[in-house]
Amino acid sequence: MLKNRLLAGVSLLILMSAGAMAQTAPDAAADAAGDMQEIVVYGRGETRQVQAITPMDMQIAVPGASPIKVIAKLPGVNYQAADPYGAYEWAVRISVRGFNQNQLGFTLDGVPLGDMSYANDNGLHISRAISSENLGVTQMAQGTGALDTASTSNLGGTLKFTSRAPATEAGGEAAVSYGSNATVRTYGRLDTGVVPGGGTGYISYDYQHGNKWKGQGEQWQQQANGKFVQPVGEGTLTTFVNYSDRHENDYQDLSLALIGKFGYKLDNISDNYTLAKSIATAYQTGKAIPAPYGTVDDVYYDGAGNREDILGATQLEYPINDRLSLKAMVYGHHDKGMGTWDTPYVPTPAAYGGSPISMRTTEYTVSRIGTVDSLTYTLADHTIEGGLWFENNDFDQARRYYGLGANSAGRTADEFQENPFYTQWQYAFNTKTYVFHLQDTWQVLDNLKLNYGFKSMKVENQSSTIIGDAINGSIDTSKGFLPQIGFNYVLNDSSEVFGDYAQNARAFVSSHTDGPFSTTQAGFNAIKNKLKPETSDAFELGYRAHVDTFEAVAAAYYVSFHDRLLATTVGSGIQGNPSALSNVGGVTSKGIELAGTWKFVKNWSLYGSYSYNKSTYDDNTLNGDGTLYAATKGKITVDSPQNMVKAELSFDNGELFGAISSNYMSERYYTFIDDGKVPGYMTVDLSLGYRFQGGGWQRDLEIQGNVTNLFDRHYVSSIGTNGYTVSDPTGTFQTLQAGAPTAVFVSLRKKF
Repeated sequence: MLKNRLLAGVSLLILMSAGAMAQTAPDAAADAAGDMQEIVVYGRGETRQVQAITPMDMQIAVPGASPIKVIAKLPGVNYQAADPYGAYEWAVRISVRGFNQNQLGFTLDGVPLGDMSYANDNGLHISRAISSENLGVTQMAQGTGALDTASTSNLGGTLKFTSRAPATEAGGEAAVSYGSNATVRTYGRLDTGVVPGGGTGYISYDYQHGNKWKGQGEQWQQQANGKFVQPVGEGTLTTFVNYSDRHENDYQDLSLALIGKFGYKLDNISDNYTLAKSIATAYQTGKAIPAPYGTVDDVYYDGAGNREDILGATQLEYPINDRLSLKAMVYGHHDKGMGTWDTPYVPTPAAYGGSPISMRTTEYTVSRIGTVDSLTYTLADHTIEGGLWFENNDFDQARRYYGLGANSAGRTADEFQENPFYTQWQYAFNTKTYVFHLQDTWQVLDNLKLNYGFKSMKVENQSSTIIGDAINGSIDTSKGFLPQIGFNYVLNDSSEVFGDYAQNARAFVSSHTDGPFSTTQAGFNAIKNKLKPETSDAFELGYRAHVDTFEAVAAAYYVSFHDRLLATTVGSGIQGNPSALSNVGGVTSKGIELAGTWKFVKNWSLYGSYSYNKSTYDDNTLNGDGTLYAATKGKITVDSPQNMVKAELSFDNGELFGAISSNYMSERYYTFIDDGKVPGYMTVDLSLGYRFQGGGWQRDLEIQGNVTNLFDRHYVSSIGTNGYTVSDPTGTFQTLQAGAPTAVFVSLRKKF
């Protein structure tokens, strides 16, 4: 079946290509295309390592693909996912220069998204924050985010997402896609054009539904986005509101031993409730687990993530006078979330169904409101900018159990649940964030620019017990002076050097499943006065070249990471045992990043990047009593490949367009002492499309085909989905996700 779909997809792409070439008059398409649109922008004039991905790159990706997947081509970016789109949140991972996802910073149009981790207590994933079709430029700063980035987690780099502006002419666009695993995606957008009063706006809706590529289950989402930009005197007032409703059945976490025994397609047994009950009963009665499974954790019946979000903001940008300008934004975000897991560890009471399995949930509500404000003043060769970010976040988190039936489950995991038979715990958390920054950009000479400044942050975390063992108290992160300085020196019209230094801190998080409150009251009391927030010192130096047909960047960096926090748990992840958090030493990262784009002939472009990173633990990891927990000194950090190579060959003559891209990364460790690792791998993706040139129904019509994992490579993609462990000599620790096999998609897009 898979081979048939692959052959059909490739055949379709060949036919599209042949048809396009047959219809193209000599040189007409080339004249229409002109220079190829930029896909990667290299940050000319910036004082730090930064690149941007343009909307063009999002357009040629698989429809519905997360922008996290698209920026994976940039140097230093380690991206992993278990689905073809990079949207399945339990498995999607991004790390940069040895810093993992919860140590990076993310914003959308200046609105903080938190650290975008699964079960995020202070934000949401970009895949839910906005439809991918509505994204504009995405900017990646690998080492040092700008001081004005609203984030308290960016020890390392930042990702700044920007939405597309409304069109100035009335119209719209529509798209429909179909592909592997019965995936259907529809998207529609209406633009008002300029309305009386001078404003412009749009509203859009998309719906995506598909089956998992293995096992039983579905993954679907609907989103609605709206944006309006209104001139206000010399300034503008921009308002957006985005809604998302996402539900996704889980893929089973794997281990090397399970992959060796069952292969990469092992998954939850959602189609066999009888077997799932038998496994649970055998475990609870001390009998042998039914063959071919060896433990109660090999497979579960089902699990899912359910999220409903609404995110909105209003921002005023106004020039007060020729020298002074204002930006003032207020934003709000409400999230309702529920992660479900059918657990064989807790049976359902007879009065609630009597199954040996119950449905365990972790439930969330996030209610954030905040403001991000800044003033910019220009004086001679200085541009002075300062701002304040404040956020109040109420986060409610609970662990509940729901009954399943004796003969059939009676509940669907990918739905919000009601009527629990037991609430194990529930806590109310409040986080108040205060961040101030001040910076000056000084044009010292015509060819020399300095940027320097600092930020101060205070984050207050508080926990209140509603149900369960008491964990009450407060802890805060206070850093009054986090400096940053950088320079850009233009050597000539085609080259420049840059460098910077920055100190950053990561605030504590407010959650019972992560951070200082993920323990007992006694555990929290023991650490609250001595726990230190994680901090980092980052240095980088680089060179950029810009000539007519070639652009490139080379950068080297050194990062010293201090007061690393580590939480250890006992037992499998599903049991939810408490953890203890402590500072366990530092990490040193050093490496190089190279990237370049060569437009070697008209309409053709070759992009490539290489990165080398070596991140090692500075210290052995000790228990709270000073005894050895893990001999980590000198070991390579988890989930940090030392070598990554990305390449992309693209073509666009105005009618026919396409790209073939490859991604290689070396081996990665998932244990702290480096005895558990997954091998390196390379995958290849293909896209090919055609823009019709005629009038009538052909006007602004495109057809596009995409093939992901073209050669159907079997590999381990995400690691650490169930955390990391000290050692795994037998390969039985279940924290791996298999990469998705070949998938084929065909899309139609029409503007009107």
